[in-house]
Amino acid sequence: MKKISKIWWFVALVVIAALATWLFSGNKKKEEISFATEKVAPANIQNSITATGTIEPVTSVTVGTQVSGIVSKLYVDYNSIVKKGQVIAELDRTNLISELNTTKANLNSAQSSLNYQQSNYNRYKTLYEKGLVSADEYESARLSYQQASQQVATARENVRKAQTNLGYATITSPIDGIVLSKSVEEGQTVAASFNTPELFTIAKDLTDMQVVADIDEADIGDVKEGERVTFTVDAFPEDTFNGTVKQVRQQATTTNNVVTYEVVISAPNKDLKLKPGLTASVTIFTAERQGVLCISSKALRFTPTKETVGKMKIVDCNGKSKVWTIEGNNIRAIPVATGMTDGIHTQITKGLQEGQEIITEIKVMSEEPVMGSSTERSPFAPGPRNRNRGNNRR
Repeated sequence: MKKISKIWWFVALVVIAALATWLFSGNKKKEEISFATEKVAPANIQNSITATGTIEPVTSVTVGTQVSGIVSKLYVDYNSIVKKGQVIAELDRTNLISELNTTKANLNSAQSSLNYQQSNYNRYKTLYEKGLVSADEYESARLSYQQASQQVATARENVRKAQTNLGYATITSPIDGIVLSKSVEEGQTVAASFNTPELFTIAKDLTDMQVVADIDEADIGDVKEGERVTFTVDAFPEDTFNGTVKQVRQQATTTNNVVTYEVVISAPNKDLKLKPGLTASVTIFTAERQGVLCISSKALRFTPTKETVGKMKIVDCNGKSKVWTIEGNNIRAIPVATGMTDGIHTQITKGLQEGQEIITEIKVMSEEPVMGSSTERSPFAPGPRNRNRGNNRR
């Protein structure tokens, strides 16, 4: 029995050793270290900021009325083309004409009173010079004459005012343009008190539009007049429109503790696709470089170590900014001077030449064999699943 027990212990040890050898030999990874490189080459790099804005006409005028009354006639509607001085609406003139007639009557009355007071003053003046009336009577006559003269001047101004108000009843277009909005209808009463009633909004030229964009305070420092802009609108998602920054307004607007500044962007609109009020998604290019010598920004962040380069020798330098290149069995650092960056590419102003090859990163290639793929197989290991199924069918 003892001999049989020892045999079983020996068989168990052999099985464990075979299984351990099979498992560990099948899980070994083969790793190969290589370097990813690129050549220094010219490229276009740019920085930009994004914002949203509203399409607006460059020039738009709100037309109102300075007198109260009933709208008797309207001569234009939405989208009507108008010329400067063209009559676009009229108010009822009945009360205004009556007021003008009243002021004219008052003027005639004041003029008659002035004529009488002037004759009376001339008479008292003659008598006073002959010593037939007192100085007090003379001064009283002169005062009455002066007051009558002032009353005539006041009455004359009232006539002018009434004539002007009557002229306000005829509403004309102040500019050449197109009617964007109409706020009244015929028969509606408008009251001019402290605020002028709004009747129409007229845009001067819809072929020359602008975008008023709200730029965050963190980005406004990079926005300058003349910078290139592209924008899109939801109405035409496949089209990209171009413009330039025309104005950076100094007044800040605070909404929910967010400070923004308005930036005005030109928006040529020859085909009249852009309509007032559309929301624009704006991209402002705050810096652009065309055809400058560039490298990937990750090459500046690459730093080799002894553990990663194996037997190769690292030759370092004292440069603040540097890249690495392979020279035979050495990895050598090259000091460089950098310029503009867009985060992905960085401009090189000194230290490298076009076509020079540099290291961007280390690549570790690992190969993991499938478990049990070794050509040696343990006799105690179970066979393939399909093979066992075939044996069972037999």
